[in-house]
Amino acid sequence: MSGADETSVTREPDGQDESDVPTSGEVVPERFSSDELFQRIIADADHEITSGTRELFFSAVAGGLAISITFLVYASLYPQADGGIARVLLYPLGFIYIIIGGYQLYTENTLPPVLLTLERLASVPSLLRHWLIVLLGNFAGGAIGAIVLAYGGVFEPPAVEAAITFAKDGIAIARWDLFFKGAFAGLVVAGLVWVDFAARDTISRVVLIYIAFLTIPLGNLFHVVVSFTEVVFAMLVTDEVAFIPGMTDFVIPVLLGNTIGGVVLLTLVNYYQTSEHRLESGRFADARKLSVREWLAGGLAGRTYVPVVDTIEEIVRDADSYRVLVPISNPRTERDLVELACTLAGSRESGAVHVVHFVQAPEHGAFHGDPEQHDRIVDASERQLEAFEPMGEHHDIEFQTSTVVTPRSFEDVFDTANRLSPDLVLMGWGRDTVWSSARAERPLDELTNQLPTDFLIVRDRGLEPDEILLPTAGGPNADLGAEIAGILQTTADIEVTLLHVVDGPGEREAGERFLQKLAADYDLTDPNLVVDTSGDIERSICDAAHDRAMVIIGASERGLLSRLVTDSLHLSILDDVEGSMLLAERPSERTFLERLIGAGSRENRREGIGERE
Repeated sequence: MSGADETSVTREPDGQDESDVPTSGEVVPERFSSDELFQRIIADADHEITSGTRELFFSAVAGGLAISITFLVYASLYPQADGGIARVLLYPLGFIYIIIGGYQLYTENTLPPVLLTLERLASVPSLLRHWLIVLLGNFAGGAIGAIVLAYGGVFEPPAVEAAITFAKDGIAIARWDLFFKGAFAGLVVAGLVWVDFAARDTISRVVLIYIAFLTIPLGNLFHVVVSFTEVVFAMLVTDEVAFIPGMTDFVIPVLLGNTIGGVVLLTLVNYYQTSEHRLESGRFADARKLSVREWLAGGLAGRTYVPVVDTIEEIVRDADSYRVLVPISNPRTERDLVELACTLAGSRESGAVHVVHFVQAPEHGAFHGDPEQHDRIVDASERQLEAFEPMGEHHDIEFQTSTVVTPRSFEDVFDTANRLSPDLVLMGWGRDTVWSSARAERPLDELTNQLPTDFLIVRDRGLEPDEILLPTAGGPNADLGAEIAGILQTTADIEVTLLHVVDGPGEREAGERFLQKLAADYDLTDPNLVVDTSGDIERSICDAAHDRAMVIIGASERGLLSRLVTDSLHLSILDDVEGSMLLAERPSERTFLERLIGAGSRENRREGIGERE
């Protein structure tokens, strides 16, 4: 090296990306600051808390199986050594496999998401969900390992006796003592989380992990997954240990201690030693935090997680305005969708359109704290959205654009609708839309069955219709379709045909009265009224729509969005009709309990079209 002020870099240390590599002339810090450690942990926590249930659970199962390796070598070595440190030398082995291998372990991988929750970037329910899935997976893996060890003839008799003794000794300890022993073990693991992210190579990480987890048996401390595996094994091979007492007198006190020790004693302390600028160079620098209500209630109050980038400004909603939210993924190909939204909003005295460009971010490590990449994506999005602004001026409406960058763009559409409370969400349906990014933390069926407002899904095959066909059997979703047809008829010279399918000629007169009333209710001008007596809804629509440019369909009682996203909507007309299609759905009425525990059942009502199973 020719000069003390020059820095050369020949390779990147393990665990670093290009943003960590210094340029020539830049001073290289000897160690990471607390803010830099925080940013590295946040990037990892984002991956953890946004992982799918299946991914989390089976990674946690692998972690539980790795813990059974610790149990195996600990019990096998224990009777062979004369005493002292020799008995516990291989105890950390399973933990090394877990951390270096990236498996999920309760206490180790569950602590980083606490930082997201403290920053109000993730909700408390999201954190608890993450903890529960990982804990159940660890217990499942530990139980599988215990069963194999109990019945597979792996242990020698002395090792069996030692393994039984571990569980019996743990149950014999007072619960408060177990709690505090678990708390110190949680403290050790939480400290390792921070120190591990400061390590720059794999060898250093292995040494740190080994020393940290060696302190657990040396200090006569307890880790909850190891304790659970010990109890299950002892229960299987002896009558002296029962499952329920083992859980209540051993595993649960250790679980509470591990959790509180890790979260309260160290995670909170390390969090509050960072500065208020800890996120400025991180991936959430421009993210808008959850409201207190969202933070506490998660999806029940609106959203559970904050996107990587969210340029949506908080708005003061005018009660008299009619707002249309338009989520798009490609501004170049969804121009007609925005034009339709402006047409709908322009029909009202105080109309507004808000176009949100959802940019799909990589699931793992998006941006990774790279502000230049962040700025490039946001600037490119804003330039494309500027092309829509003349539409707002042309229709004399309030017009806004925003950008959201997220690995969960489909779910964030619903979160955004909850935040902005529009009157209508107008979405495109096809490959090049947010439907292709239907990844969500919540179950998709539940997500799409809990609509925050009216939804209009557009299959675009040309949105300048000369005629509109509206098949209807009544109900709120069909009413939404009639509203849209009335607006389009008012703003352009479009002929509207109302179609009602009945079961026979004897119902024709009643069907005609029904259509006449519907036309009057929505001020449809001289619509064509068609009553089909065949009883075959899909065939009737296909026949009537043969030359029509647009078909507007209301949801059946089973809904449209939930079935579109799961590819379980079986309507031949979706492929047979040549023109554009608008699929209308309004929120169903569900109790708080139904929303809390799952999808629930939709209000049983007759809607615009039947479905063929």
